[in-house]
Amino acid sequence: MTINGGISFWYATDETATSRPPRAPLTGDTTADVVIVGGGYTGLWTAYYLKTAAPDLRVTVLEQKFCGYGASGRNGGWLYNGIAGRDRYAALHGHDAAQRLQHAMNDTVTEVIDTAAKEGIDADIHRGGVLEVARTPAQLSRLKAFHAAELAFGESDRELYDATDTRARIDVADAVGSSWTPHGARIHPLKLVKGLAAACERLGVTIHESTPVTEIAPRRAITPYGTVRAPYVLRCTEGFTAALKGQKRSWLPMNSSMIATAPLPPEVWSQLGWTDAATLGDMAHAYMYAQRTADDRIAIGGRGVPYRYGSRTDNDGRTQPSTIAALTHLLESFFPVLTGVEITHAWSGVLGVPRDWCATVTLDATTGLGWAGGYVGSGVATSNLAARTLRDLVLGDTTDLTALPWVNHRVRRWEPEPFRWLGVQALYAAYREADRRESTTHTPTTAPLARLADRISGRG
Repeated sequence: MTINGGISFWYATDETATSRPPRAPLTGDTTADVVIVGGGYTGLWTAYYLKTAAPDLRVTVLEQKFCGYGASGRNGGWLYNGIAGRDRYAALHGHDAAQRLQHAMNDTVTEVIDTAAKEGIDADIHRGGVLEVARTPAQLSRLKAFHAAELAFGESDRELYDATDTRARIDVADAVGSSWTPHGARIHPLKLVKGLAAACERLGVTIHESTPVTEIAPRRAITPYGTVRAPYVLRCTEGFTAALKGQKRSWLPMNSSMIATAPLPPEVWSQLGWTDAATLGDMAHAYMYAQRTADDRIAIGGRGVPYRYGSRTDNDGRTQPSTIAALTHLLESFFPVLTGVEITHAWSGVLGVPRDWCATVTLDATTGLGWAGGYVGSGVATSNLAARTLRDLVLGDTTDLTALPWVNHRVRRWEPEPFRWLGVQALYAAYREADRRESTTHTPTTAPLARLADRISGRG
């Protein structure tokens, strides 16, 4: 029987997470030097780096539920060097600027791994890289273009494989090629966020859980239980940003869903050839992502219902039966030997999508308001780079990080309803249909329907 919801598989199987009493909520008006809204990766990393750099700073984190309630406790566990918006930043600021951003992301993977080790955080980290596969001629064409682009941005250690070499890495059915980067690791996302919160508290960060922020204004964060006033107020709310007053159309909360299998025996892993813990993705338009967990399951994700009307978000991670069935079918198509495998868990969460699909870090020195996010699903590592950049901006330091092209990038808001809902539904219907056509026609070019969807969505 599949456990549907319960926040995520990571929570449902972690007794310490479900048994820990919540941190105390805010109990009245107070002050701080920096108040951070959101107790996920971005908020906690920012608090961590601020207190490390300036121990005397009074840093307060306000979290509406509990640390890791959002994407930080529900994601696929990909710690890798992908960043949303790099090509757009290259167009706006030049290739060299975007290349510096990519190099910073490559280094961030190591930064997270090293910091976790320094703080004694056991997050099941295994640096096996990321393998992205193509299963149709059109996907192969995109894969080769993607691989060439990564090389052009300085990733000289990336490797391109043909069908035979791909199956030697992971035996994916119908694989015709793949690209592998060493700049990636498998993690247990909940263990990372739990350890990070504990590290922040050891440094003296104040964390209030069960404290929803209803409005952010210059130098204050307003909650039902009191207002925290501070020279700097940093919004680190990612997919939950739309719930804040005045932010309904800032970032779209896009849904992503996952399933996890029962633990697989050694002989099955031998058949799959998945002997390392490389994370696995593909080049479909409605792409998938997967990892081999530390307890030998496959956790695999992709789009279900992509968006809820009015930018609504779920409460407990529950996902639709049709989405569970679709992800199960996807798993079995990748690995036919797993046909009929037990699916023990299913869950969903939201990620933040700006209108131009570009991750950003911003601080307005005049108002003291700052924010970071819009990771479009690539936030496990990007949140760390964003946090270190916010640290430098708050401290007034001019560094290599504050000179990166995503700093202080502004973008227009999403369309009002019902156009927002209609547009997203149409876009993902187009992507799914494009994938279907590419898999049946076997043409080597991307389906025109997908190219049109890219242009309309702002991704192209």
